[in-house]
Amino acid sequence: MNSPPQSVSLQPGIALPAKRRRLTGINLVPWIFLAPAVIVFATYVVIPIFQSFWLSLYDWDGLSPSKKFIGLSNYAALFQDDQFWTSLKNNVYWLVLFLLGPVIGLAIAIFLNQKVYAMRIVKSLFFFPFVLSGVVIGLVFSWFYEPAHGLLNTILGAFGLPSISPLSDENLVTPAIIAAGLWPQIAYCMILYLTGLTAVDPEQIEAARIDGARGMKMLWHVIIPQLRPATFIAVVVTTIGALRSFDLVQVMTDGGPFGSSSILAYFMFQQSITNFRMGYGAAIAVVLFLIMSVFIAFFLRHMIRSERS
Repeated sequence: MNSPPQSVSLQPGIALPAKRRRLTGINLVPWIFLAPAVIVFATYVVIPIFQSFWLSLYDWDGLSPSKKFIGLSNYAALFQDDQFWTSLKNNVYWLVLFLLGPVIGLAIAIFLNQKVYAMRIVKSLFFFPFVLSGVVIGLVFSWFYEPAHGLLNTILGAFGLPSISPLSDENLVTPAIIAAGLWPQIAYCMILYLTGLTAVDPEQIEAARIDGARGMKMLWHVIIPQLRPATFIAVVVTTIGALRSFDLVQVMTDGGPFGSSSILAYFMFQQSITNFRMGYGAAIAVVLFLIMSVFIAFFLRHMIRSERS
C-alpha cells in the first residue's frame, strides 16, 4: 500500500505537499517575481541595443519613412572623422580622471567613519552634491569658472595670480568639465564605501593590530580587500558616468570651443538630433557601448579572479 505524500505545514491547519512546495518554491516563485523586471529590462535596454546595431547599417535622417542600407559605411566614415577621434580622446581623459572618484571617495569615507559629534550633518553635506541634477551642477560650475566675476578667478586674484577662462581654453576645458563631474561622483563613491565600512570585520582589524599592522598596511591588506563589492560597484558606476556625461558638456560648453570638449555621448546627440544622421549616430552609440562593455568586462574578470585567489 502506497503511503500518502509527505506534507509540510505552513500555518496551523494548512499543509502543502512537499513535492508541490519544492516545485513552487524553487522553480516558479522566483521567475514570477523576476518576470516584470526582466520584461522591462528587455524592452528598454536589450531590444534598443540590438536596434542600434541594426540602425547603424542604414542611412536615415530619422524622418523619412524609408531607410537606405549602406552596410558598414557609417563605421568607415566614423573612423575617418576627426571630431570622432577628438571625442574619443576626451572620453579617455574622462575615464582616467573619473577613476579618482573611488579613490577620493574612499579617503573621505574613512575620514567620516568616525564617532564624532554632529558627524551625520557632515556626512549629509558631503553627500549633498549627488542629489543635485547634472544641469544644476553644470550651471554652478559655469558661474564658478566665469572669467570676470567667478569665484575661481577671485581666489586666484587673492594670491596674485592672473585670471583664467577654463571653458574657453581648448587645453583646459575638458579637465574643467571633468572636475564638475567628479564633484557628485565622489559623493556617491563615498556613500558606497561608508556602507561597506559598516560590514568590515572588527575581529580581522583587531588581529591585524596585534600583528603590528598600522596605517597603510592596515588599509591595503585588511580593509580594502573587504571592500571589494563596494569597489566593484563604484568603478562600474564611475565608468558608466564617465562615458555618458552628456548633460555637463551640453550645459557648460555645448561641445566648444571648436568641438574641443565634445565626448562620444554628445557627438552622438549632435549627429543624430542636430544633423539628422540617425544611422551615423547609431554607429557612435555602438562604439560607445562596446568600449563600456569591454572596460566593465575586464574589471569584472579581474574581480572574479581576485575573489577566487
